[in-house]
Amino acid sequence: MWKHGLLAIVAAVLLVTAGITVAERWRTSTQNGASSGSWPLVVNAQDNGAAGPLREAVGGAVRKSVPAVVNISSTRVVTPEADRRFRMPFEEFFGREFPAPSPRRARSLGSGVVVSPDGFIVTNDHVIQGATDIEVTLSDGRDMKAELVGSDPKTDIAVIRVDGVKDLSALRLADSDKVQVGDFVLAVGNPFGLRQTVTFGIVSAMGRGGLGIEELEDFIQTDAAINPGNSGGALVNLNGDLVGVNTAIVSGGGGNQGVGFAVPSNMARHVMEQIREHGKVTRGWMGVVIQPVTRDLARALKLEETRGALVSDVTPGSPAERAGIQRGDVVTEINGRPVEDSRSLQLSIATSSPGDRVNLKTVRDGAPRDVTVTLGEAPVERAAAAGPGQQGGGRLGIGVQPLTDQLASELGLRAGTRGVVISNVEPGSAAQEAGLRRGDVIQEVDRKPVASVDDFRAAVQASPANVVLLLVNRGGNTLFVTVEKR
Repeated sequence: MWKHGLLAIVAAVLLVTAGITVAERWRTSTQNGASSGSWPLVVNAQDNGAAGPLREAVGGAVRKSVPAVVNISSTRVVTPEADRRFRMPFEEFFGREFPAPSPRRARSLGSGVVVSPDGFIVTNDHVIQGATDIEVTLSDGRDMKAELVGSDPKTDIAVIRVDGVKDLSALRLADSDKVQVGDFVLAVGNPFGLRQTVTFGIVSAMGRGGLGIEELEDFIQTDAAINPGNSGGALVNLNGDLVGVNTAIVSGGGGNQGVGFAVPSNMARHVMEQIREHGKVTRGWMGVVIQPVTRDLARALKLEETRGALVSDVTPGSPAERAGIQRGDVVTEINGRPVEDSRSLQLSIATSSPGDRVNLKTVRDGAPRDVTVTLGEAPVERAAAAGPGQQGGGRLGIGVQPLTDQLASELGLRAGTRGVVISNVEPGSAAQEAGLRRGDVIQEVDRKPVASVDDFRAAVQASPANVVLLLVNRGGNTLFVTVEKR
């Protein structure tokens, strides 16, 4: 038996040797211009082949960007209640600490990008939010104390600075409007505290929003691995220029699953310039509440297209009111650029400055109008209130009750608001599918005001369409909602 085994081993060695010889001869012949036939290509490990130029480009981008990415360690006081917040999926990497019944100091790790040789660094607001101490570790290993220059929670961008330096490696900010889906990108940061980590991928999508991560969202989506601790790090192109600031991931278990998001460099640049100049971000303000135009809303408002931003409320005394904008207007263009949805209008206004004049094209009752608005400065937002209802009934799957002055006050509504309050929403009803809630106040049915339960019921009964258009006041802000009659 041992002879058979020995013969098998010898045969295997001969076959492997012959295979290597044939493959090497084939590779040499193809390099000399011979036909490849149907043989698979065998490439020596030291031969870059067609990947050579890409390898050189990636290597150059790494050598340029890594020295400009820093590790950020921030310390904050954590209460037991706040401690639960630090376990959310989009929060950063924390050391393992057991919950304590009293406030304690917790340390979080994140990343940052040097954007000027004299020590200005951009990172995420949530990396340094509430920090009592911020420490930066440079790529050469130096540890330095940093101070907060300013932050903008709406975009999750913050600027910090280290003093006493003039020659730091800094990244140039690229024009993120020129980034395209499919572009190669590198994510550089400190995931899980592992310094100077580089991952490679492509741009998966542009203009991602409506995710509920930040108030102002226009993310670059990438499949380059982003993990806890990468937040605030660099997303760079193959030139080694900054195209985005890594911010968040979508993950069921807290780690990378190929869906990461970065704040575009143009948005980050706008925020950084505001912070460096004013110490805060000042934004333009028009004074309207807007919502997307759905297919049902377009039909109800007699619009030709399902696009634009629908004005569902106008703040009294606001720039919009002074310019003549009314509830129910649909904004289709701003400064000659199409408004695809409410988010694009919101971003355009948010990246403008107080005093800027914006030219709008709107549609009112099917007729186009040109409007010029001089923007004001965005005030501090008031948190919307919510409240319960009592009882009632109706065809749409909701119960309604009269809106008293006391109930209006509890719901955070302006004095003089008229309508009916939704007291209950039937499970599985058209109203529930439309997103109506207890405490919502219905002010109009098919663009006609309702001031009592009888008005509401009569208006619903008289509506000739299968879909009813409601104007709903939720915590002081109004929005249009379409509900199917069943």
